[in-house]
Formats: sequence, structure tokens, C-alpha cells
Amino acid sequence: MIQTDHPDVRVSLKGRVCHIELTRPKALNALSLAMIRVIDPPFKAAIANPDIAMILITAEGERAFCAGGDVRAVAQSLKDPASTMGRDFFFEEYRLNHRVHTCPKPYVALIDGISMGGGIGLSIHGSHRVVSEHVLSAMPETGIGLFPDIGATWFLNRAPGSLGAYLALTGARLGPADCGHIGYATHHVPRAAMSALADALLAEAPGDRAAVDQVIARFAEPFPVAPLAERQATIGRCFSAASVPEILKRLASDSDPWAQEVLAGLKDKSPLSLVLSLEQLRRGRGMSLAQALTMEFRMAQACMAGHDFAEGIRALLIDKDNQPRWQPARLEDVTPDLVERHFAPVPAGELSFD
Repeated sequence: MIQTDHPDVRVSLKGRVCHIELTRPKALNALSLAMIRVIDPPFKAAIANPDIAMILITAEGERAFCAGGDVRAVAQSLKDPASTMGRDFFFEEYRLNHRVHTCPKPYVALIDGISMGGGIGLSIHGSHRVVSEHVLSAMPETGIGLFPDIGATWFLNRAPGSLGAYLALTGARLGPADCGHIGYATHHVPRAAMSALADALLAEAPGDRAAVDQVIARFAEPFPVAPLAERQATIGRCFSAASVPEILKRLASDSDPWAQEVLAGLKDKSPLSLVLSLEQLRRGRGMSLAQALTMEFRMAQACMAGHDFAEGIRALLIDKDNQPRWQPARLEDVTPDLVERHFAPVPAGELSFD
């Protein structure tokens, strides 16, 4: 029987549906290692159980579906040389991301409110991603000394034009229309109808993707026009460049005033993270999700051993002075050797999938 009881997440069998509920609304349903460990075993069992037709994931509260991984706890664990959380969190999170991706049954995420980082990882790899008008999505990792992970190498490379590079470097925030435009969201359902949709899915338990589509269609509305589509030409001119310095140069000389706003925002990001993120996308073209996650695990472990991740979390989430002291502080000091170290195999053991 699939049933768990944890204060931050609940997994239960409701008829023929495995229902995963994030129940940590005061922390914006941020995904902790403990939550991952609660979700994964029954989810794995649900995939293997022929009596279970689909998996549904929802979240308590209207502010957030999941604001990301609990990176503050990960950063604080780095102060303890004996702690393995910096390895365990990413290993188990990425393995769960891959399990969602390979799930042969409909996997439906109802996304209302903030969905960033780890929240995207819990949803984008499933078959159906339903967003409300209140969705706010982003991959803001370059602002905390990290890089877009949870398979972003794979899905950002599939975004139209140069949008993947733009989103990876800027951490731009997206509403429902843009979520649909880049391929994150598959459907748009108003918040007022989300509960009824969940009830219908639980009651009808459709066992194939077409049947799920039919249920969602009763509640769905068309996506609005995507603001990103209107910015696509500027993004293409600037973010198609082969290097971060060239991107900044193109932004600085572009005639679109919006480009200057983007340029100003990039100057606050970790120089190392910017270079890593663009290189990540370059190396990841054509990779499978498993290959992308393996590369990201290597990158994550190098970031855990470096300076900028802990410093970014300190500045943005702990001390909240919003004045991170990045090392290197300048783009021109990010050397090829430093970048290459982030893609080296992990001596303690590589990511694996079961």
C-alpha cells in the first residue's frame, strides 16, 4: 500500500491514482532531501504497480507549487566536513527527476504560484504540466553561484531560438504564456478550476496521455500571447553569441532599450556561473536527459567545493545583504582551466540511475 505520513509531503493512493502532495506552504514548498526520500520509494512502487493508472502531484497553498530545492540547507551543510548532503541532495534529486522523465504512466503536475529550480524538476519531466494564471517560473541559479540544473541542460536546449541561453543566464521570471511558449507548460487552467480538475483526475484516473488530455481540456483555456515571443528577435541577436563577453557586448550595443535592462541584471550574477551555464548548454546539445543530469551532477559537486555557491546563498538567503562577493569577480578572470574543472568526473562516484 502506498501511504506516507510526513509534515512536508504526503504520498497516498487514491483509487487508481498515486497522489503526491507537497505540504510545506510556509517554506513555499521548497524541496528538501527528506522530502525527496519520502517521494521516491512510493513513486517507484506506483510505476511498477499495474493497478495504478497515473501519478498526480499538487501542492498546498496558493503562493507556490515549489520554490526550488532547499539550497539554504545544502549550503549550511557545507560547513560540516563530515556532511554528505552536498552530494546526497543532488544525487537523489536528479535520480528522481530522471524517474519522472522515464515514467511510462501519465504524470500530471498542477502548478499554481511559484515554480523554480527543484519545482521545475518535479514537473517539467512529466507528461502533463498544467499552470494557472498565477504561475511564476524561473531558473535563477546564476544569481546564487550555481547553474540551471535538474535537467535544464536538456530542456533549455529545446527552447525556441536562443531562449535557452537567455533564460539560463538571466534567470528571467516567466508567467503562464511564456511557460507555454518555452515548452514548460502543456496546459493553462485558471486557479479557480484547479481543484475541480484535480477532483476529476482522481475520480476518472485516466490511464493514457490522450485520456488525460481529454479531462484537462474540459477546464483549460488558451495560453495568452507570450511576451518572450515579442522579444525573440532581440534575444536572438544577443544571446546567439558564442561567449558571455560577446553576449554582453551585443546587449550593450543593441538598439532595443530592453536589452539595457537585461545587461544591467546580468552584471549582478556570478561571472563563473554565467560562463558555466553557457558552456553547459553548448556541451549538452544532443544529450539525453541521463547524460545531461550526469554532467550537471559533476558541475554541482564542483560548485559545492568552490566559493560562489556558499557566498551566493549567504548574500541572498542568509544575511540578505544582496552583495555577494564573487570569486572570480570579473568575467575576464574566469579561466578555461577553472571552467573545465566543473566538468570533470566525480572522484567519489558518478550519478547513477536505478
